Amino acid sequence: MSAPENLTDLYTGELQDLWSANDQMAKVLKKMSSKVSDEKLKDMLTKSQAGIAEHTDVLKTLLEKSDENVKKEHCKGMEGLVAEAIKHTTEEAPEKGPVLDAVIIAQYQRMTHYGIAGFGTAASYAGTLGLKDAVKALDKATKEIYGGDEYMTKLAETTVNIDAKVE
Repeated sequence: MSAPENLTDLYTGELQDLWSANDQMAKVLKKMSSKVSDEKLKDMLTKSQAGIAEHTDVLKTLLEKSDENVKKEHCKGMEGLVAEAIKHTTEEAPEKGPVLDAVIIAQYQRMTHYGIAGFGTAASYAGTLGLKDAVKALDKATKEIYGGDEYMTKLAETTVNIDAKVE
C-alpha cells in the first residue's frame, strides 16, 4: 500500500488490513480448535470462524462500495499475533487439557483485541466520512467481536483457568 493521502485512504487501507487479519486468524483458529479439550471452548472457536467469515464478507462489500480494488493488504500485526499463537499452542504447549485450553483462550483474545481495535478504527473513519451504512456494519462487527472476547473471559474465569490450576 502506498502512503495514505487522506482519510478515505486510511479507511480503505484499514479494511484491506482487516481482511488479511481475518484470513490469518481463521486459519490459526482452525488449527487451535483441533487441540481443545473443553467442549464450550471448541464450540466458541467454531462459531468464531463463522463470524470471521461473515465479517470478511462485510469488509469485501465495504471495499466494493468505496470503489477501491477489492483486495487485501497483508497484515503484519496479525502475522505476529498468529506466530505467537502457533508458538504457544504447538511448539511450547502442553499436549492437551485445561492448561492448553487456557493458552488457547489467551491467544484467541490477543488476536481478537486486534480485531476490536481495527474494526472500531474503521467505523470511526467511516463515521467521519459520512458512510452511515458502513458505520452500522462495522459497529455491529465490533460488538460481535467484543462479545466473543467477553465470552472467552467468562469461560476462562469460570471453568478453564480453574481446571488448569488443578492440573
